[in-house]
Formats: sequence, C-alpha cells, structure tokens
Amino acid sequence: MGSLIGDSKPVGSYPPTGIDVLIVGTGLAGLTASLEFTRKGHKVRVLEKNDGINTAGDMYFMGHSATKFFRHWSELSQEYDRISMKGAWIETFKHDGENMIPQWRVADRLRSAGMDVKHPPGSFQMRPLVYQMLVRQVEKLGVAIQFGKRVVDYYEDEARQKAGVVTDQGERFEADLVIAADGVGSKSQKIVGGQVKALSSGRAMWRAPFPSHHLDNNRDVKKFFSLAGENGDEPIIRTFLGPGTYAMTLNRKDTVVWIMNHDVTGSSREDWTHTVEAEEVLAHMDKGLPTPWAPIFKELVKLTPPKTIINFELFWRNPQPSWSSPGSRIVQIGDCAHSFLPSSGNGATQAMEDAVSLSTCLQIGGKENIPLAVQTHIRLRFVRCACAQKLGFYNALRLQATDWTAAKVNPQMAQPKLPSWIWKHDPEQYAYENFGMMAEAIKQGVPFEEVNTVSPNYPPGYKYVPWNLDEVMEDVKNGRPVDLGPGDWD
Repeated sequence: MGSLIGDSKPVGSYPPTGIDVLIVGTGLAGLTASLEFTRKGHKVRVLEKNDGINTAGDMYFMGHSATKFFRHWSELSQEYDRISMKGAWIETFKHDGENMIPQWRVADRLRSAGMDVKHPPGSFQMRPLVYQMLVRQVEKLGVAIQFGKRVVDYYEDEARQKAGVVTDQGERFEADLVIAADGVGSKSQKIVGGQVKALSSGRAMWRAPFPSHHLDNNRDVKKFFSLAGENGDEPIIRTFLGPGTYAMTLNRKDTVVWIMNHDVTGSSREDWTHTVEAEEVLAHMDKGLPTPWAPIFKELVKLTPPKTIINFELFWRNPQPSWSSPGSRIVQIGDCAHSFLPSSGNGATQAMEDAVSLSTCLQIGGKENIPLAVQTHIRLRFVRCACAQKLGFYNALRLQATDWTAAKVNPQMAQPKLPSWIWKHDPEQYAYENFGMMAEAIKQGVPFEEVNTVSPNYPPGYKYVPWNLDEVMEDVKNGRPVDLGPGDWD
C-alpha cells in the first residue's frame, strides 16, 4: 500500500482504483493533481475556464516539500534541475539603496544557518518554466482537458454517490469525486461552507517580469542589476527592505523580475491579468515613507515594458476548516481551501502538497471509502496549512520592520522565517504513515485536536487553537509581533 522514502514508483506502479475524478482548474494544484492522481491509478478529467493553460507570470518560492514527489517522475526531476537557478546569490539593501548585507551565495547562507546545502528549504523558480514543465508532462500522459468550461455551480448527489458541476453554458459534468482547484473565487465555496470573507490588507504587490535586454537602455541600471559570480553569469536575488514595505529583484541570464509591496492604490485588484504602467508606480511608491526609494530602483521601474506590471491587491482570509461538501464528494485544494500572502513563500508549496496528499489518501482508502479518504486528507492537512498561513502574516511584518542591528549579526533576521517543519515534510509519506490512525479516529468521532499523529507536520509542541484575522490585526495595529502560539516554529 505504501512506499518507502526514496522509492520511485512511476506511472503504472499502482493498479487502477476505479475512482473517477473531475478536476476544476489548471493552476499548480490542478496540474499536480492531474499527474499524481493518474500515477495513483485514478481516472482523471480536467475542466479549465480559459481557452488554454496560463503559463505566464514571474517568480515564486517552491518549497522542497512540494517537489519530493518528483522522485516518481524522472523527466520532471531532470527538467526541474535544468530550469532551477544554479549557484544563486543574494544581496540585501535598505529600501533607499544602502547596502546592508553584501552579496553571498545562497548555499553559503544556508550553510551558515546550519542547513543542508544539497537539500535546501526550496528555491525561487520562474512560474512560466515550472508551468510549461508540468503542462508537458500532463499532455504526455494524455490527460483529458476540456477548455472553455467556466464552472458556475457545484452539486453532489449522496444517494448516487456522485458529484458534479454546471458550466455557464448549462453543461453538466459528473464524477465520483470533484476537486475544486479553481482559486479564491471558486463557486465551490457555496456548498463547502460559504464564502470565506476576504478582508483587504490595505496592501498590494506590483510585480513585473521582462526580458533582460531592456536593461541595455540604461547603463547604470544594467551595472547595478548585473548578474553575480566570478564570471558575472550567475543569478542573483536582491531584497530591499523598508519601513512598511519591501521589494525584491531577480536577475537571470534572460530575465529580470521585480516585485514591490505597497499601500493599495485605486487600481489594485485581486486579478493576475490586471496591469498598470510605470508612471503610476513612480507616482505612488514613495508615499508614506520617511525617505524615498533608491533612485536606481526607480530607473529599473522606468525600463519596464508597457502592459507588464501587475498591481495585485492582497486580501487576508481566516482559516476555513471545511474544505469539503456535506457528503465529501467535493473537496477544495490550493488557494480556494487556504489562500496565502506572497510573503508566506507557501502558496505554491501547500497547493502541490494538497494534491499529493489527497491522491494518496484516495489510493489507500479505495473507491468504497471516498468520503472517509477525503475527510482524512483534510485532517492531515488543516492544522499545517493554518500554521503556514499565520506564518505568512509574521513574515510580512518581519520584512516590513527589519531589525537592522540584529540582521547585521544574523542575516536570517532580514529574510522570511522558513522553519524545518515546513520544508522537511513529505506529504505522500505522511499520508501513508498516518492514514489508518486518523481514519479510525474519524470513524469513532474523535475531535482532530485530540489525535496524535506519528510526528506533527506543523510546529512541534503546537496545539491548535482557532484564530482569526481580528487577533492578528490587533497585534499589527499595536506594533506587536504576530503571536504564533506555542511550539517550536523555528
């Protein structure tokens, strides 16, 4: 039933389960689910509202825990290694341009923090490259994807042991299990437990990726944002930390990315296709700051091509324990189950972990136990995701109120907290180790907070206590660090 850590079990290793699965959405959660559900022997169909899979975007952090399943996919593993940044460097500035932590290799920084350089917590990846890699593998498997299918409603029929969706064209699609992987606006919220209220954080992110040849138009910018290493050909991440704001740049051989956290403007939206122009950024970026942004960063903004800068508003949402419909034939994964702030470094990671965990639980439980397998998966995931969400708020404040005295001594203080309980986790192995015990607890009606897993996939010593954003906002308003709660969060 299970597999030993490190064992590779490629497609064909598992017998068919007979479970018919319908996945809605082709984000990271949906694509990973398409691969892993196929590998585990489930029958997979996918619906996507757009006419194709969106492989555009900039960068995000990909945690090591999210990529452990690559051991079963030799082509994915090899391609991921090819597209990953080799020999990356990092450098830290104050927002006004003062260099605070000089360039050094990410590997050396990890080593100084006592981490295994060969197995780092994760790495920054280019979204287009990762998506293209996953799409190629999904297409190679022959997974059936139907495009132009905008889902407007979800339903389940417990008597028939089926669930389904309705599109805006009135089409109906049914399966043994429907997976909602269609983001924060998913129509599955209605049947799962009501829309999670979105609270504006008052913050937004400008995000812009573009070809590096645009730097040729300004000699000073090209020099400042040059590549690193002895031969000047290695990628580098530069962070700029200021009071109530932060920014980051990534320079690779062919690509430049810059992102900046800022107060909301009238044009901010929770929409990855909504762009603004450089003039608007330059008009707003200094507002509310005691000193202006570094002139060199402003020159970088000016070089950004038209229709490139996304102005994405950041909304906060309370943890939502209910990820499934009453009959557990519809289940949410990824952002529609638990949305993350970009500062979490966890949105992509937890979405992919969801897919791996759920496919494993269903393979263990079999077709006769789909609702139990879904409930077990949620219990194995909820506390972990709630803790990771809270860590995102903590990290946002850490980046916006850096203690430079401490950071000079310990550079870890000028970067997000990335505890080992997050990146050392293996969602597949965890499901194999804990499924039986957790499923039995569910059948006996034992509350999840009273069940002791083999080892927690959240901070050791932590006991879950429901929390909400009002408490977090109270800490923020009063200048206090976010209260993470008991346990070892490091």
